[in-house]
Amino acid sequence: QVQLVESGGGLVPAGGSLRLSCVVSGYIFSPNIMGWYRQAPGKERELVALITSGGSTNYADSVKGRFTISRDNAKNSMYLQMNSLKPEDSALYYCNLRHPISYNLNYWGKGALVTVSS
Repeated sequence: QVQLVESGGGLVPAGGSLRLSCVVSGYIFSPNIMGWYRQAPGKERELVALITSGGSTNYADSVKGRFTISRDNAKNSMYLQMNSLKPEDSALYYCNLRHPISYNLNYWGKGALVTVSS
């Protein structure tokens, strides 16, 4: 049973920083892609950033240059460093682990709330 648990969310003023963490337990298949997604009230869930098991990354245009995704495979963990936060970054941030080909291998955390005050 694969489980993902996010932490590090909170309330921060605009321009501030937060670091989200995601710890994965259970069997971790390889190769894999891990990612951060977010969903604001009344909006659809959107991709924030992805990182492959080989370390390649991809970012949404809205966060490029401000957010950095990383992972520590030895600790079964993934991180999202968020700098220069804006009120529009406020959302529930979800951690995701999936296989690049077998779409049935797709797991989500329960989310971490990030609120950026103006």
